[in-house]
Amino acid sequence: MSAFAPLLQAFFTDRLIGQRRASAHTVTGYRDTFRLLLTFAAARTGKKPSSLDIADLDAPLIGAFLDHLEHDRGNTVRTRNYRLAAIHSLFGYAALRHPEHAATIQRVLAIPTKRCERNLVSWLTEPEVDTLLASPDRATWTGRRDHAMLVLAAQTGLRISELIGLTVSDVTLGAGANVHCVGKGRKERATPLTKLTVRVLRVWLTERGGAPDDPLFPTITGTRLSRDAVEHRLARHVATARQACPSLRSKRVGMHTLRHSAAMRLLESGTDVTVIALWLGHERPSTTAHIYLHADMTVKERAIARVRPPGTTPGRYRPSDTLLAFLDAL
Repeated sequence: MSAFAPLLQAFFTDRLIGQRRASAHTVTGYRDTFRLLLTFAAARTGKKPSSLDIADLDAPLIGAFLDHLEHDRGNTVRTRNYRLAAIHSLFGYAALRHPEHAATIQRVLAIPTKRCERNLVSWLTEPEVDTLLASPDRATWTGRRDHAMLVLAAQTGLRISELIGLTVSDVTLGAGANVHCVGKGRKERATPLTKLTVRVLRVWLTERGGAPDDPLFPTITGTRLSRDAVEHRLARHVATARQACPSLRSKRVGMHTLRHSAAMRLLESGTDVTVIALWLGHERPSTTAHIYLHADMTVKERAIARVRPPGTTPGRYRPSDTLLAFLDAL
């Protein structure tokens, strides 16, 4: 076995899980990255994945792998950059453990991320949100569960990982009603709940029952919902909502769209960007400002309405001489 195999194993067990306490989502994403990389490197070098050495994974091979992701697998630039970030993380760890490969490691770490377009976020208007929330069939248990889950997601803007990670004990419905979650970077936060959300969750918790550590929105068998299951349920309800709300037909709606919708409603109500950043669990308020202030045309329209236009009038060029006018007319 080469030095790379124990390095990769230690990176997951020691660095990601032991030191950084990375989330299951991060571990899964990094795992998939290195599974793809090892398969690509094995085909290129003719070696088994367990026989690959750090020197085999040099900058030219990593660059070829990134091109393979874009051109052969059809991945976006964002996905390419995500895979590269995982590789950079591994090689940064390798620099501490294998200084004898410093030259190879530094060349890989020098591979830059690729610039990509930043599209404006998509969100739902209040009528669209109301139509979506009315879509689940509340005559069924799964419909009532989905309704409560979508109401909570649309009001709080929780990430899908935060939503499926909630337990019964994370919800407080008395004075200072709120939902507690652990977001990115293991940061805890409590998000206040509106009276409507409190009423919906109180009815759901009465029906759901369960122990404090049980998932708030379980499957029929009582286990925790997966990300794919939540997105699949949402897609079904969006298809139903599009029949009653034509404007939804032109929008691609996912769980993150509900997060954007919650943020835009806060922004439109005049809530300060720093408060919205705390609400969403963003690391920096500048991230919130960049995403949502650019998307909100009403903010820009109010800004331009307060600007005094330049004191000038429209006009056209008039020559000062008849001979110049003749030449201009040729």
